[in-house]
This record gives sequence, C-alpha cells and structure tokens, in this order.
Amino acid sequence: MATATVTSLEEYLTTVYRPDREYLDGLIVERNLGERDHSTLQMEVVYLLGHLRKTLGIHVFPEQRVQVTPSRFRVPDICVTVGPKPVEQIFTRPPFLCVEVLSPDDRAGEVQERIEDYLAFGVRYVWVINPRSRRAYIHTAEGSREAKDGVLRTDDPDIAIPLAEIFAEL
Repeated sequence: MATATVTSLEEYLTTVYRPDREYLDGLIVERNLGERDHSTLQMEVVYLLGHLRKTLGIHVFPEQRVQVTPSRFRVPDICVTVGPKPVEQIFTRPPFLCVEVLSPDDRAGEVQERIEDYLAFGVRYVWVINPRSRRAYIHTAEGSREAKDGVLRTDDPDIAIPLAEIFAEL
C-alpha cells in the first residue's frame, strides 16, 4: 500500500477517489492495482462468476466498498453476494465471497490483515489469486489452503472456478 493519510470518516465517505481507497481506522490507504495481469485476472473472475449469476442466485460486484467494522472499509477486487441483490451503496453485511488479486507491491502482512478483516466480518470465503505464481488460495473461518487441485471452490452455493480458465488470458 503506497500512501496513507489521516482523515475523518465523514470526509472519506464524501470524497471520490480514483481509484477507490480503503479506510482503516482513520487512514486512507491506496490499493495496489492498475497493472495488466491484475486487471485481466479480475475481469476473468468477474466474467466466470457472472455466468453463474442466474443459476446460483449470486450477484458479482467488482471493487465494491465493504464496511467490515465501524471504522474500517475494505474494497475487495471482487465480492459476491447470495440471495436478493443488495440495495445499499456500501455493503454493511458480509458478502458470501471476497476475491483479492495480488499485485507486485502487495505485502504478505497487509494481505493477511485484509483476509482477517473479511473473515472476522463474516465473509464465508476469501479467494486470493497470485498472477505471478499462478497459484490461488481459499480462506475460511476453518482455515486456509492452496487450491492444489486447480479449482477455486465454495459450498452452498457450489461454485467451482478452474484456475486454468482464470489464467488462460495471461
């Protein structure tokens, strides 16, 4: 994360950032993105999940603000909700799935903090995809594992996205 600036929650919520930024306990934090591999993988995952939208009753949102605590707002690369389409502009209820595509400048500790924020908020699944190593990981409240079988999965609803399809366009 490149820069952080102290600001009020009110200012964060009334300011337009391009690209959007996260708000973490008074700090506005830039997100690492903007490179081709990141963008390509984000688009592929949105595309593949979008095709499941009607059959599974899911909704797919790229770069959606999620309020994980009263003073922390995350902006996952992609989030997925189940059931009726949310009407709130900033999600205050946990999405079913959050997806993070790693960028070269992402640091392990910051990614782990993001995963912990999502899981503590009640997100059931967090997928982390690494375009450089072409590996991906599934995180849940029960633990974390690499998708060694080459498929990112969830249960209830059953989502299965082959890594080969995600990485095909790189």
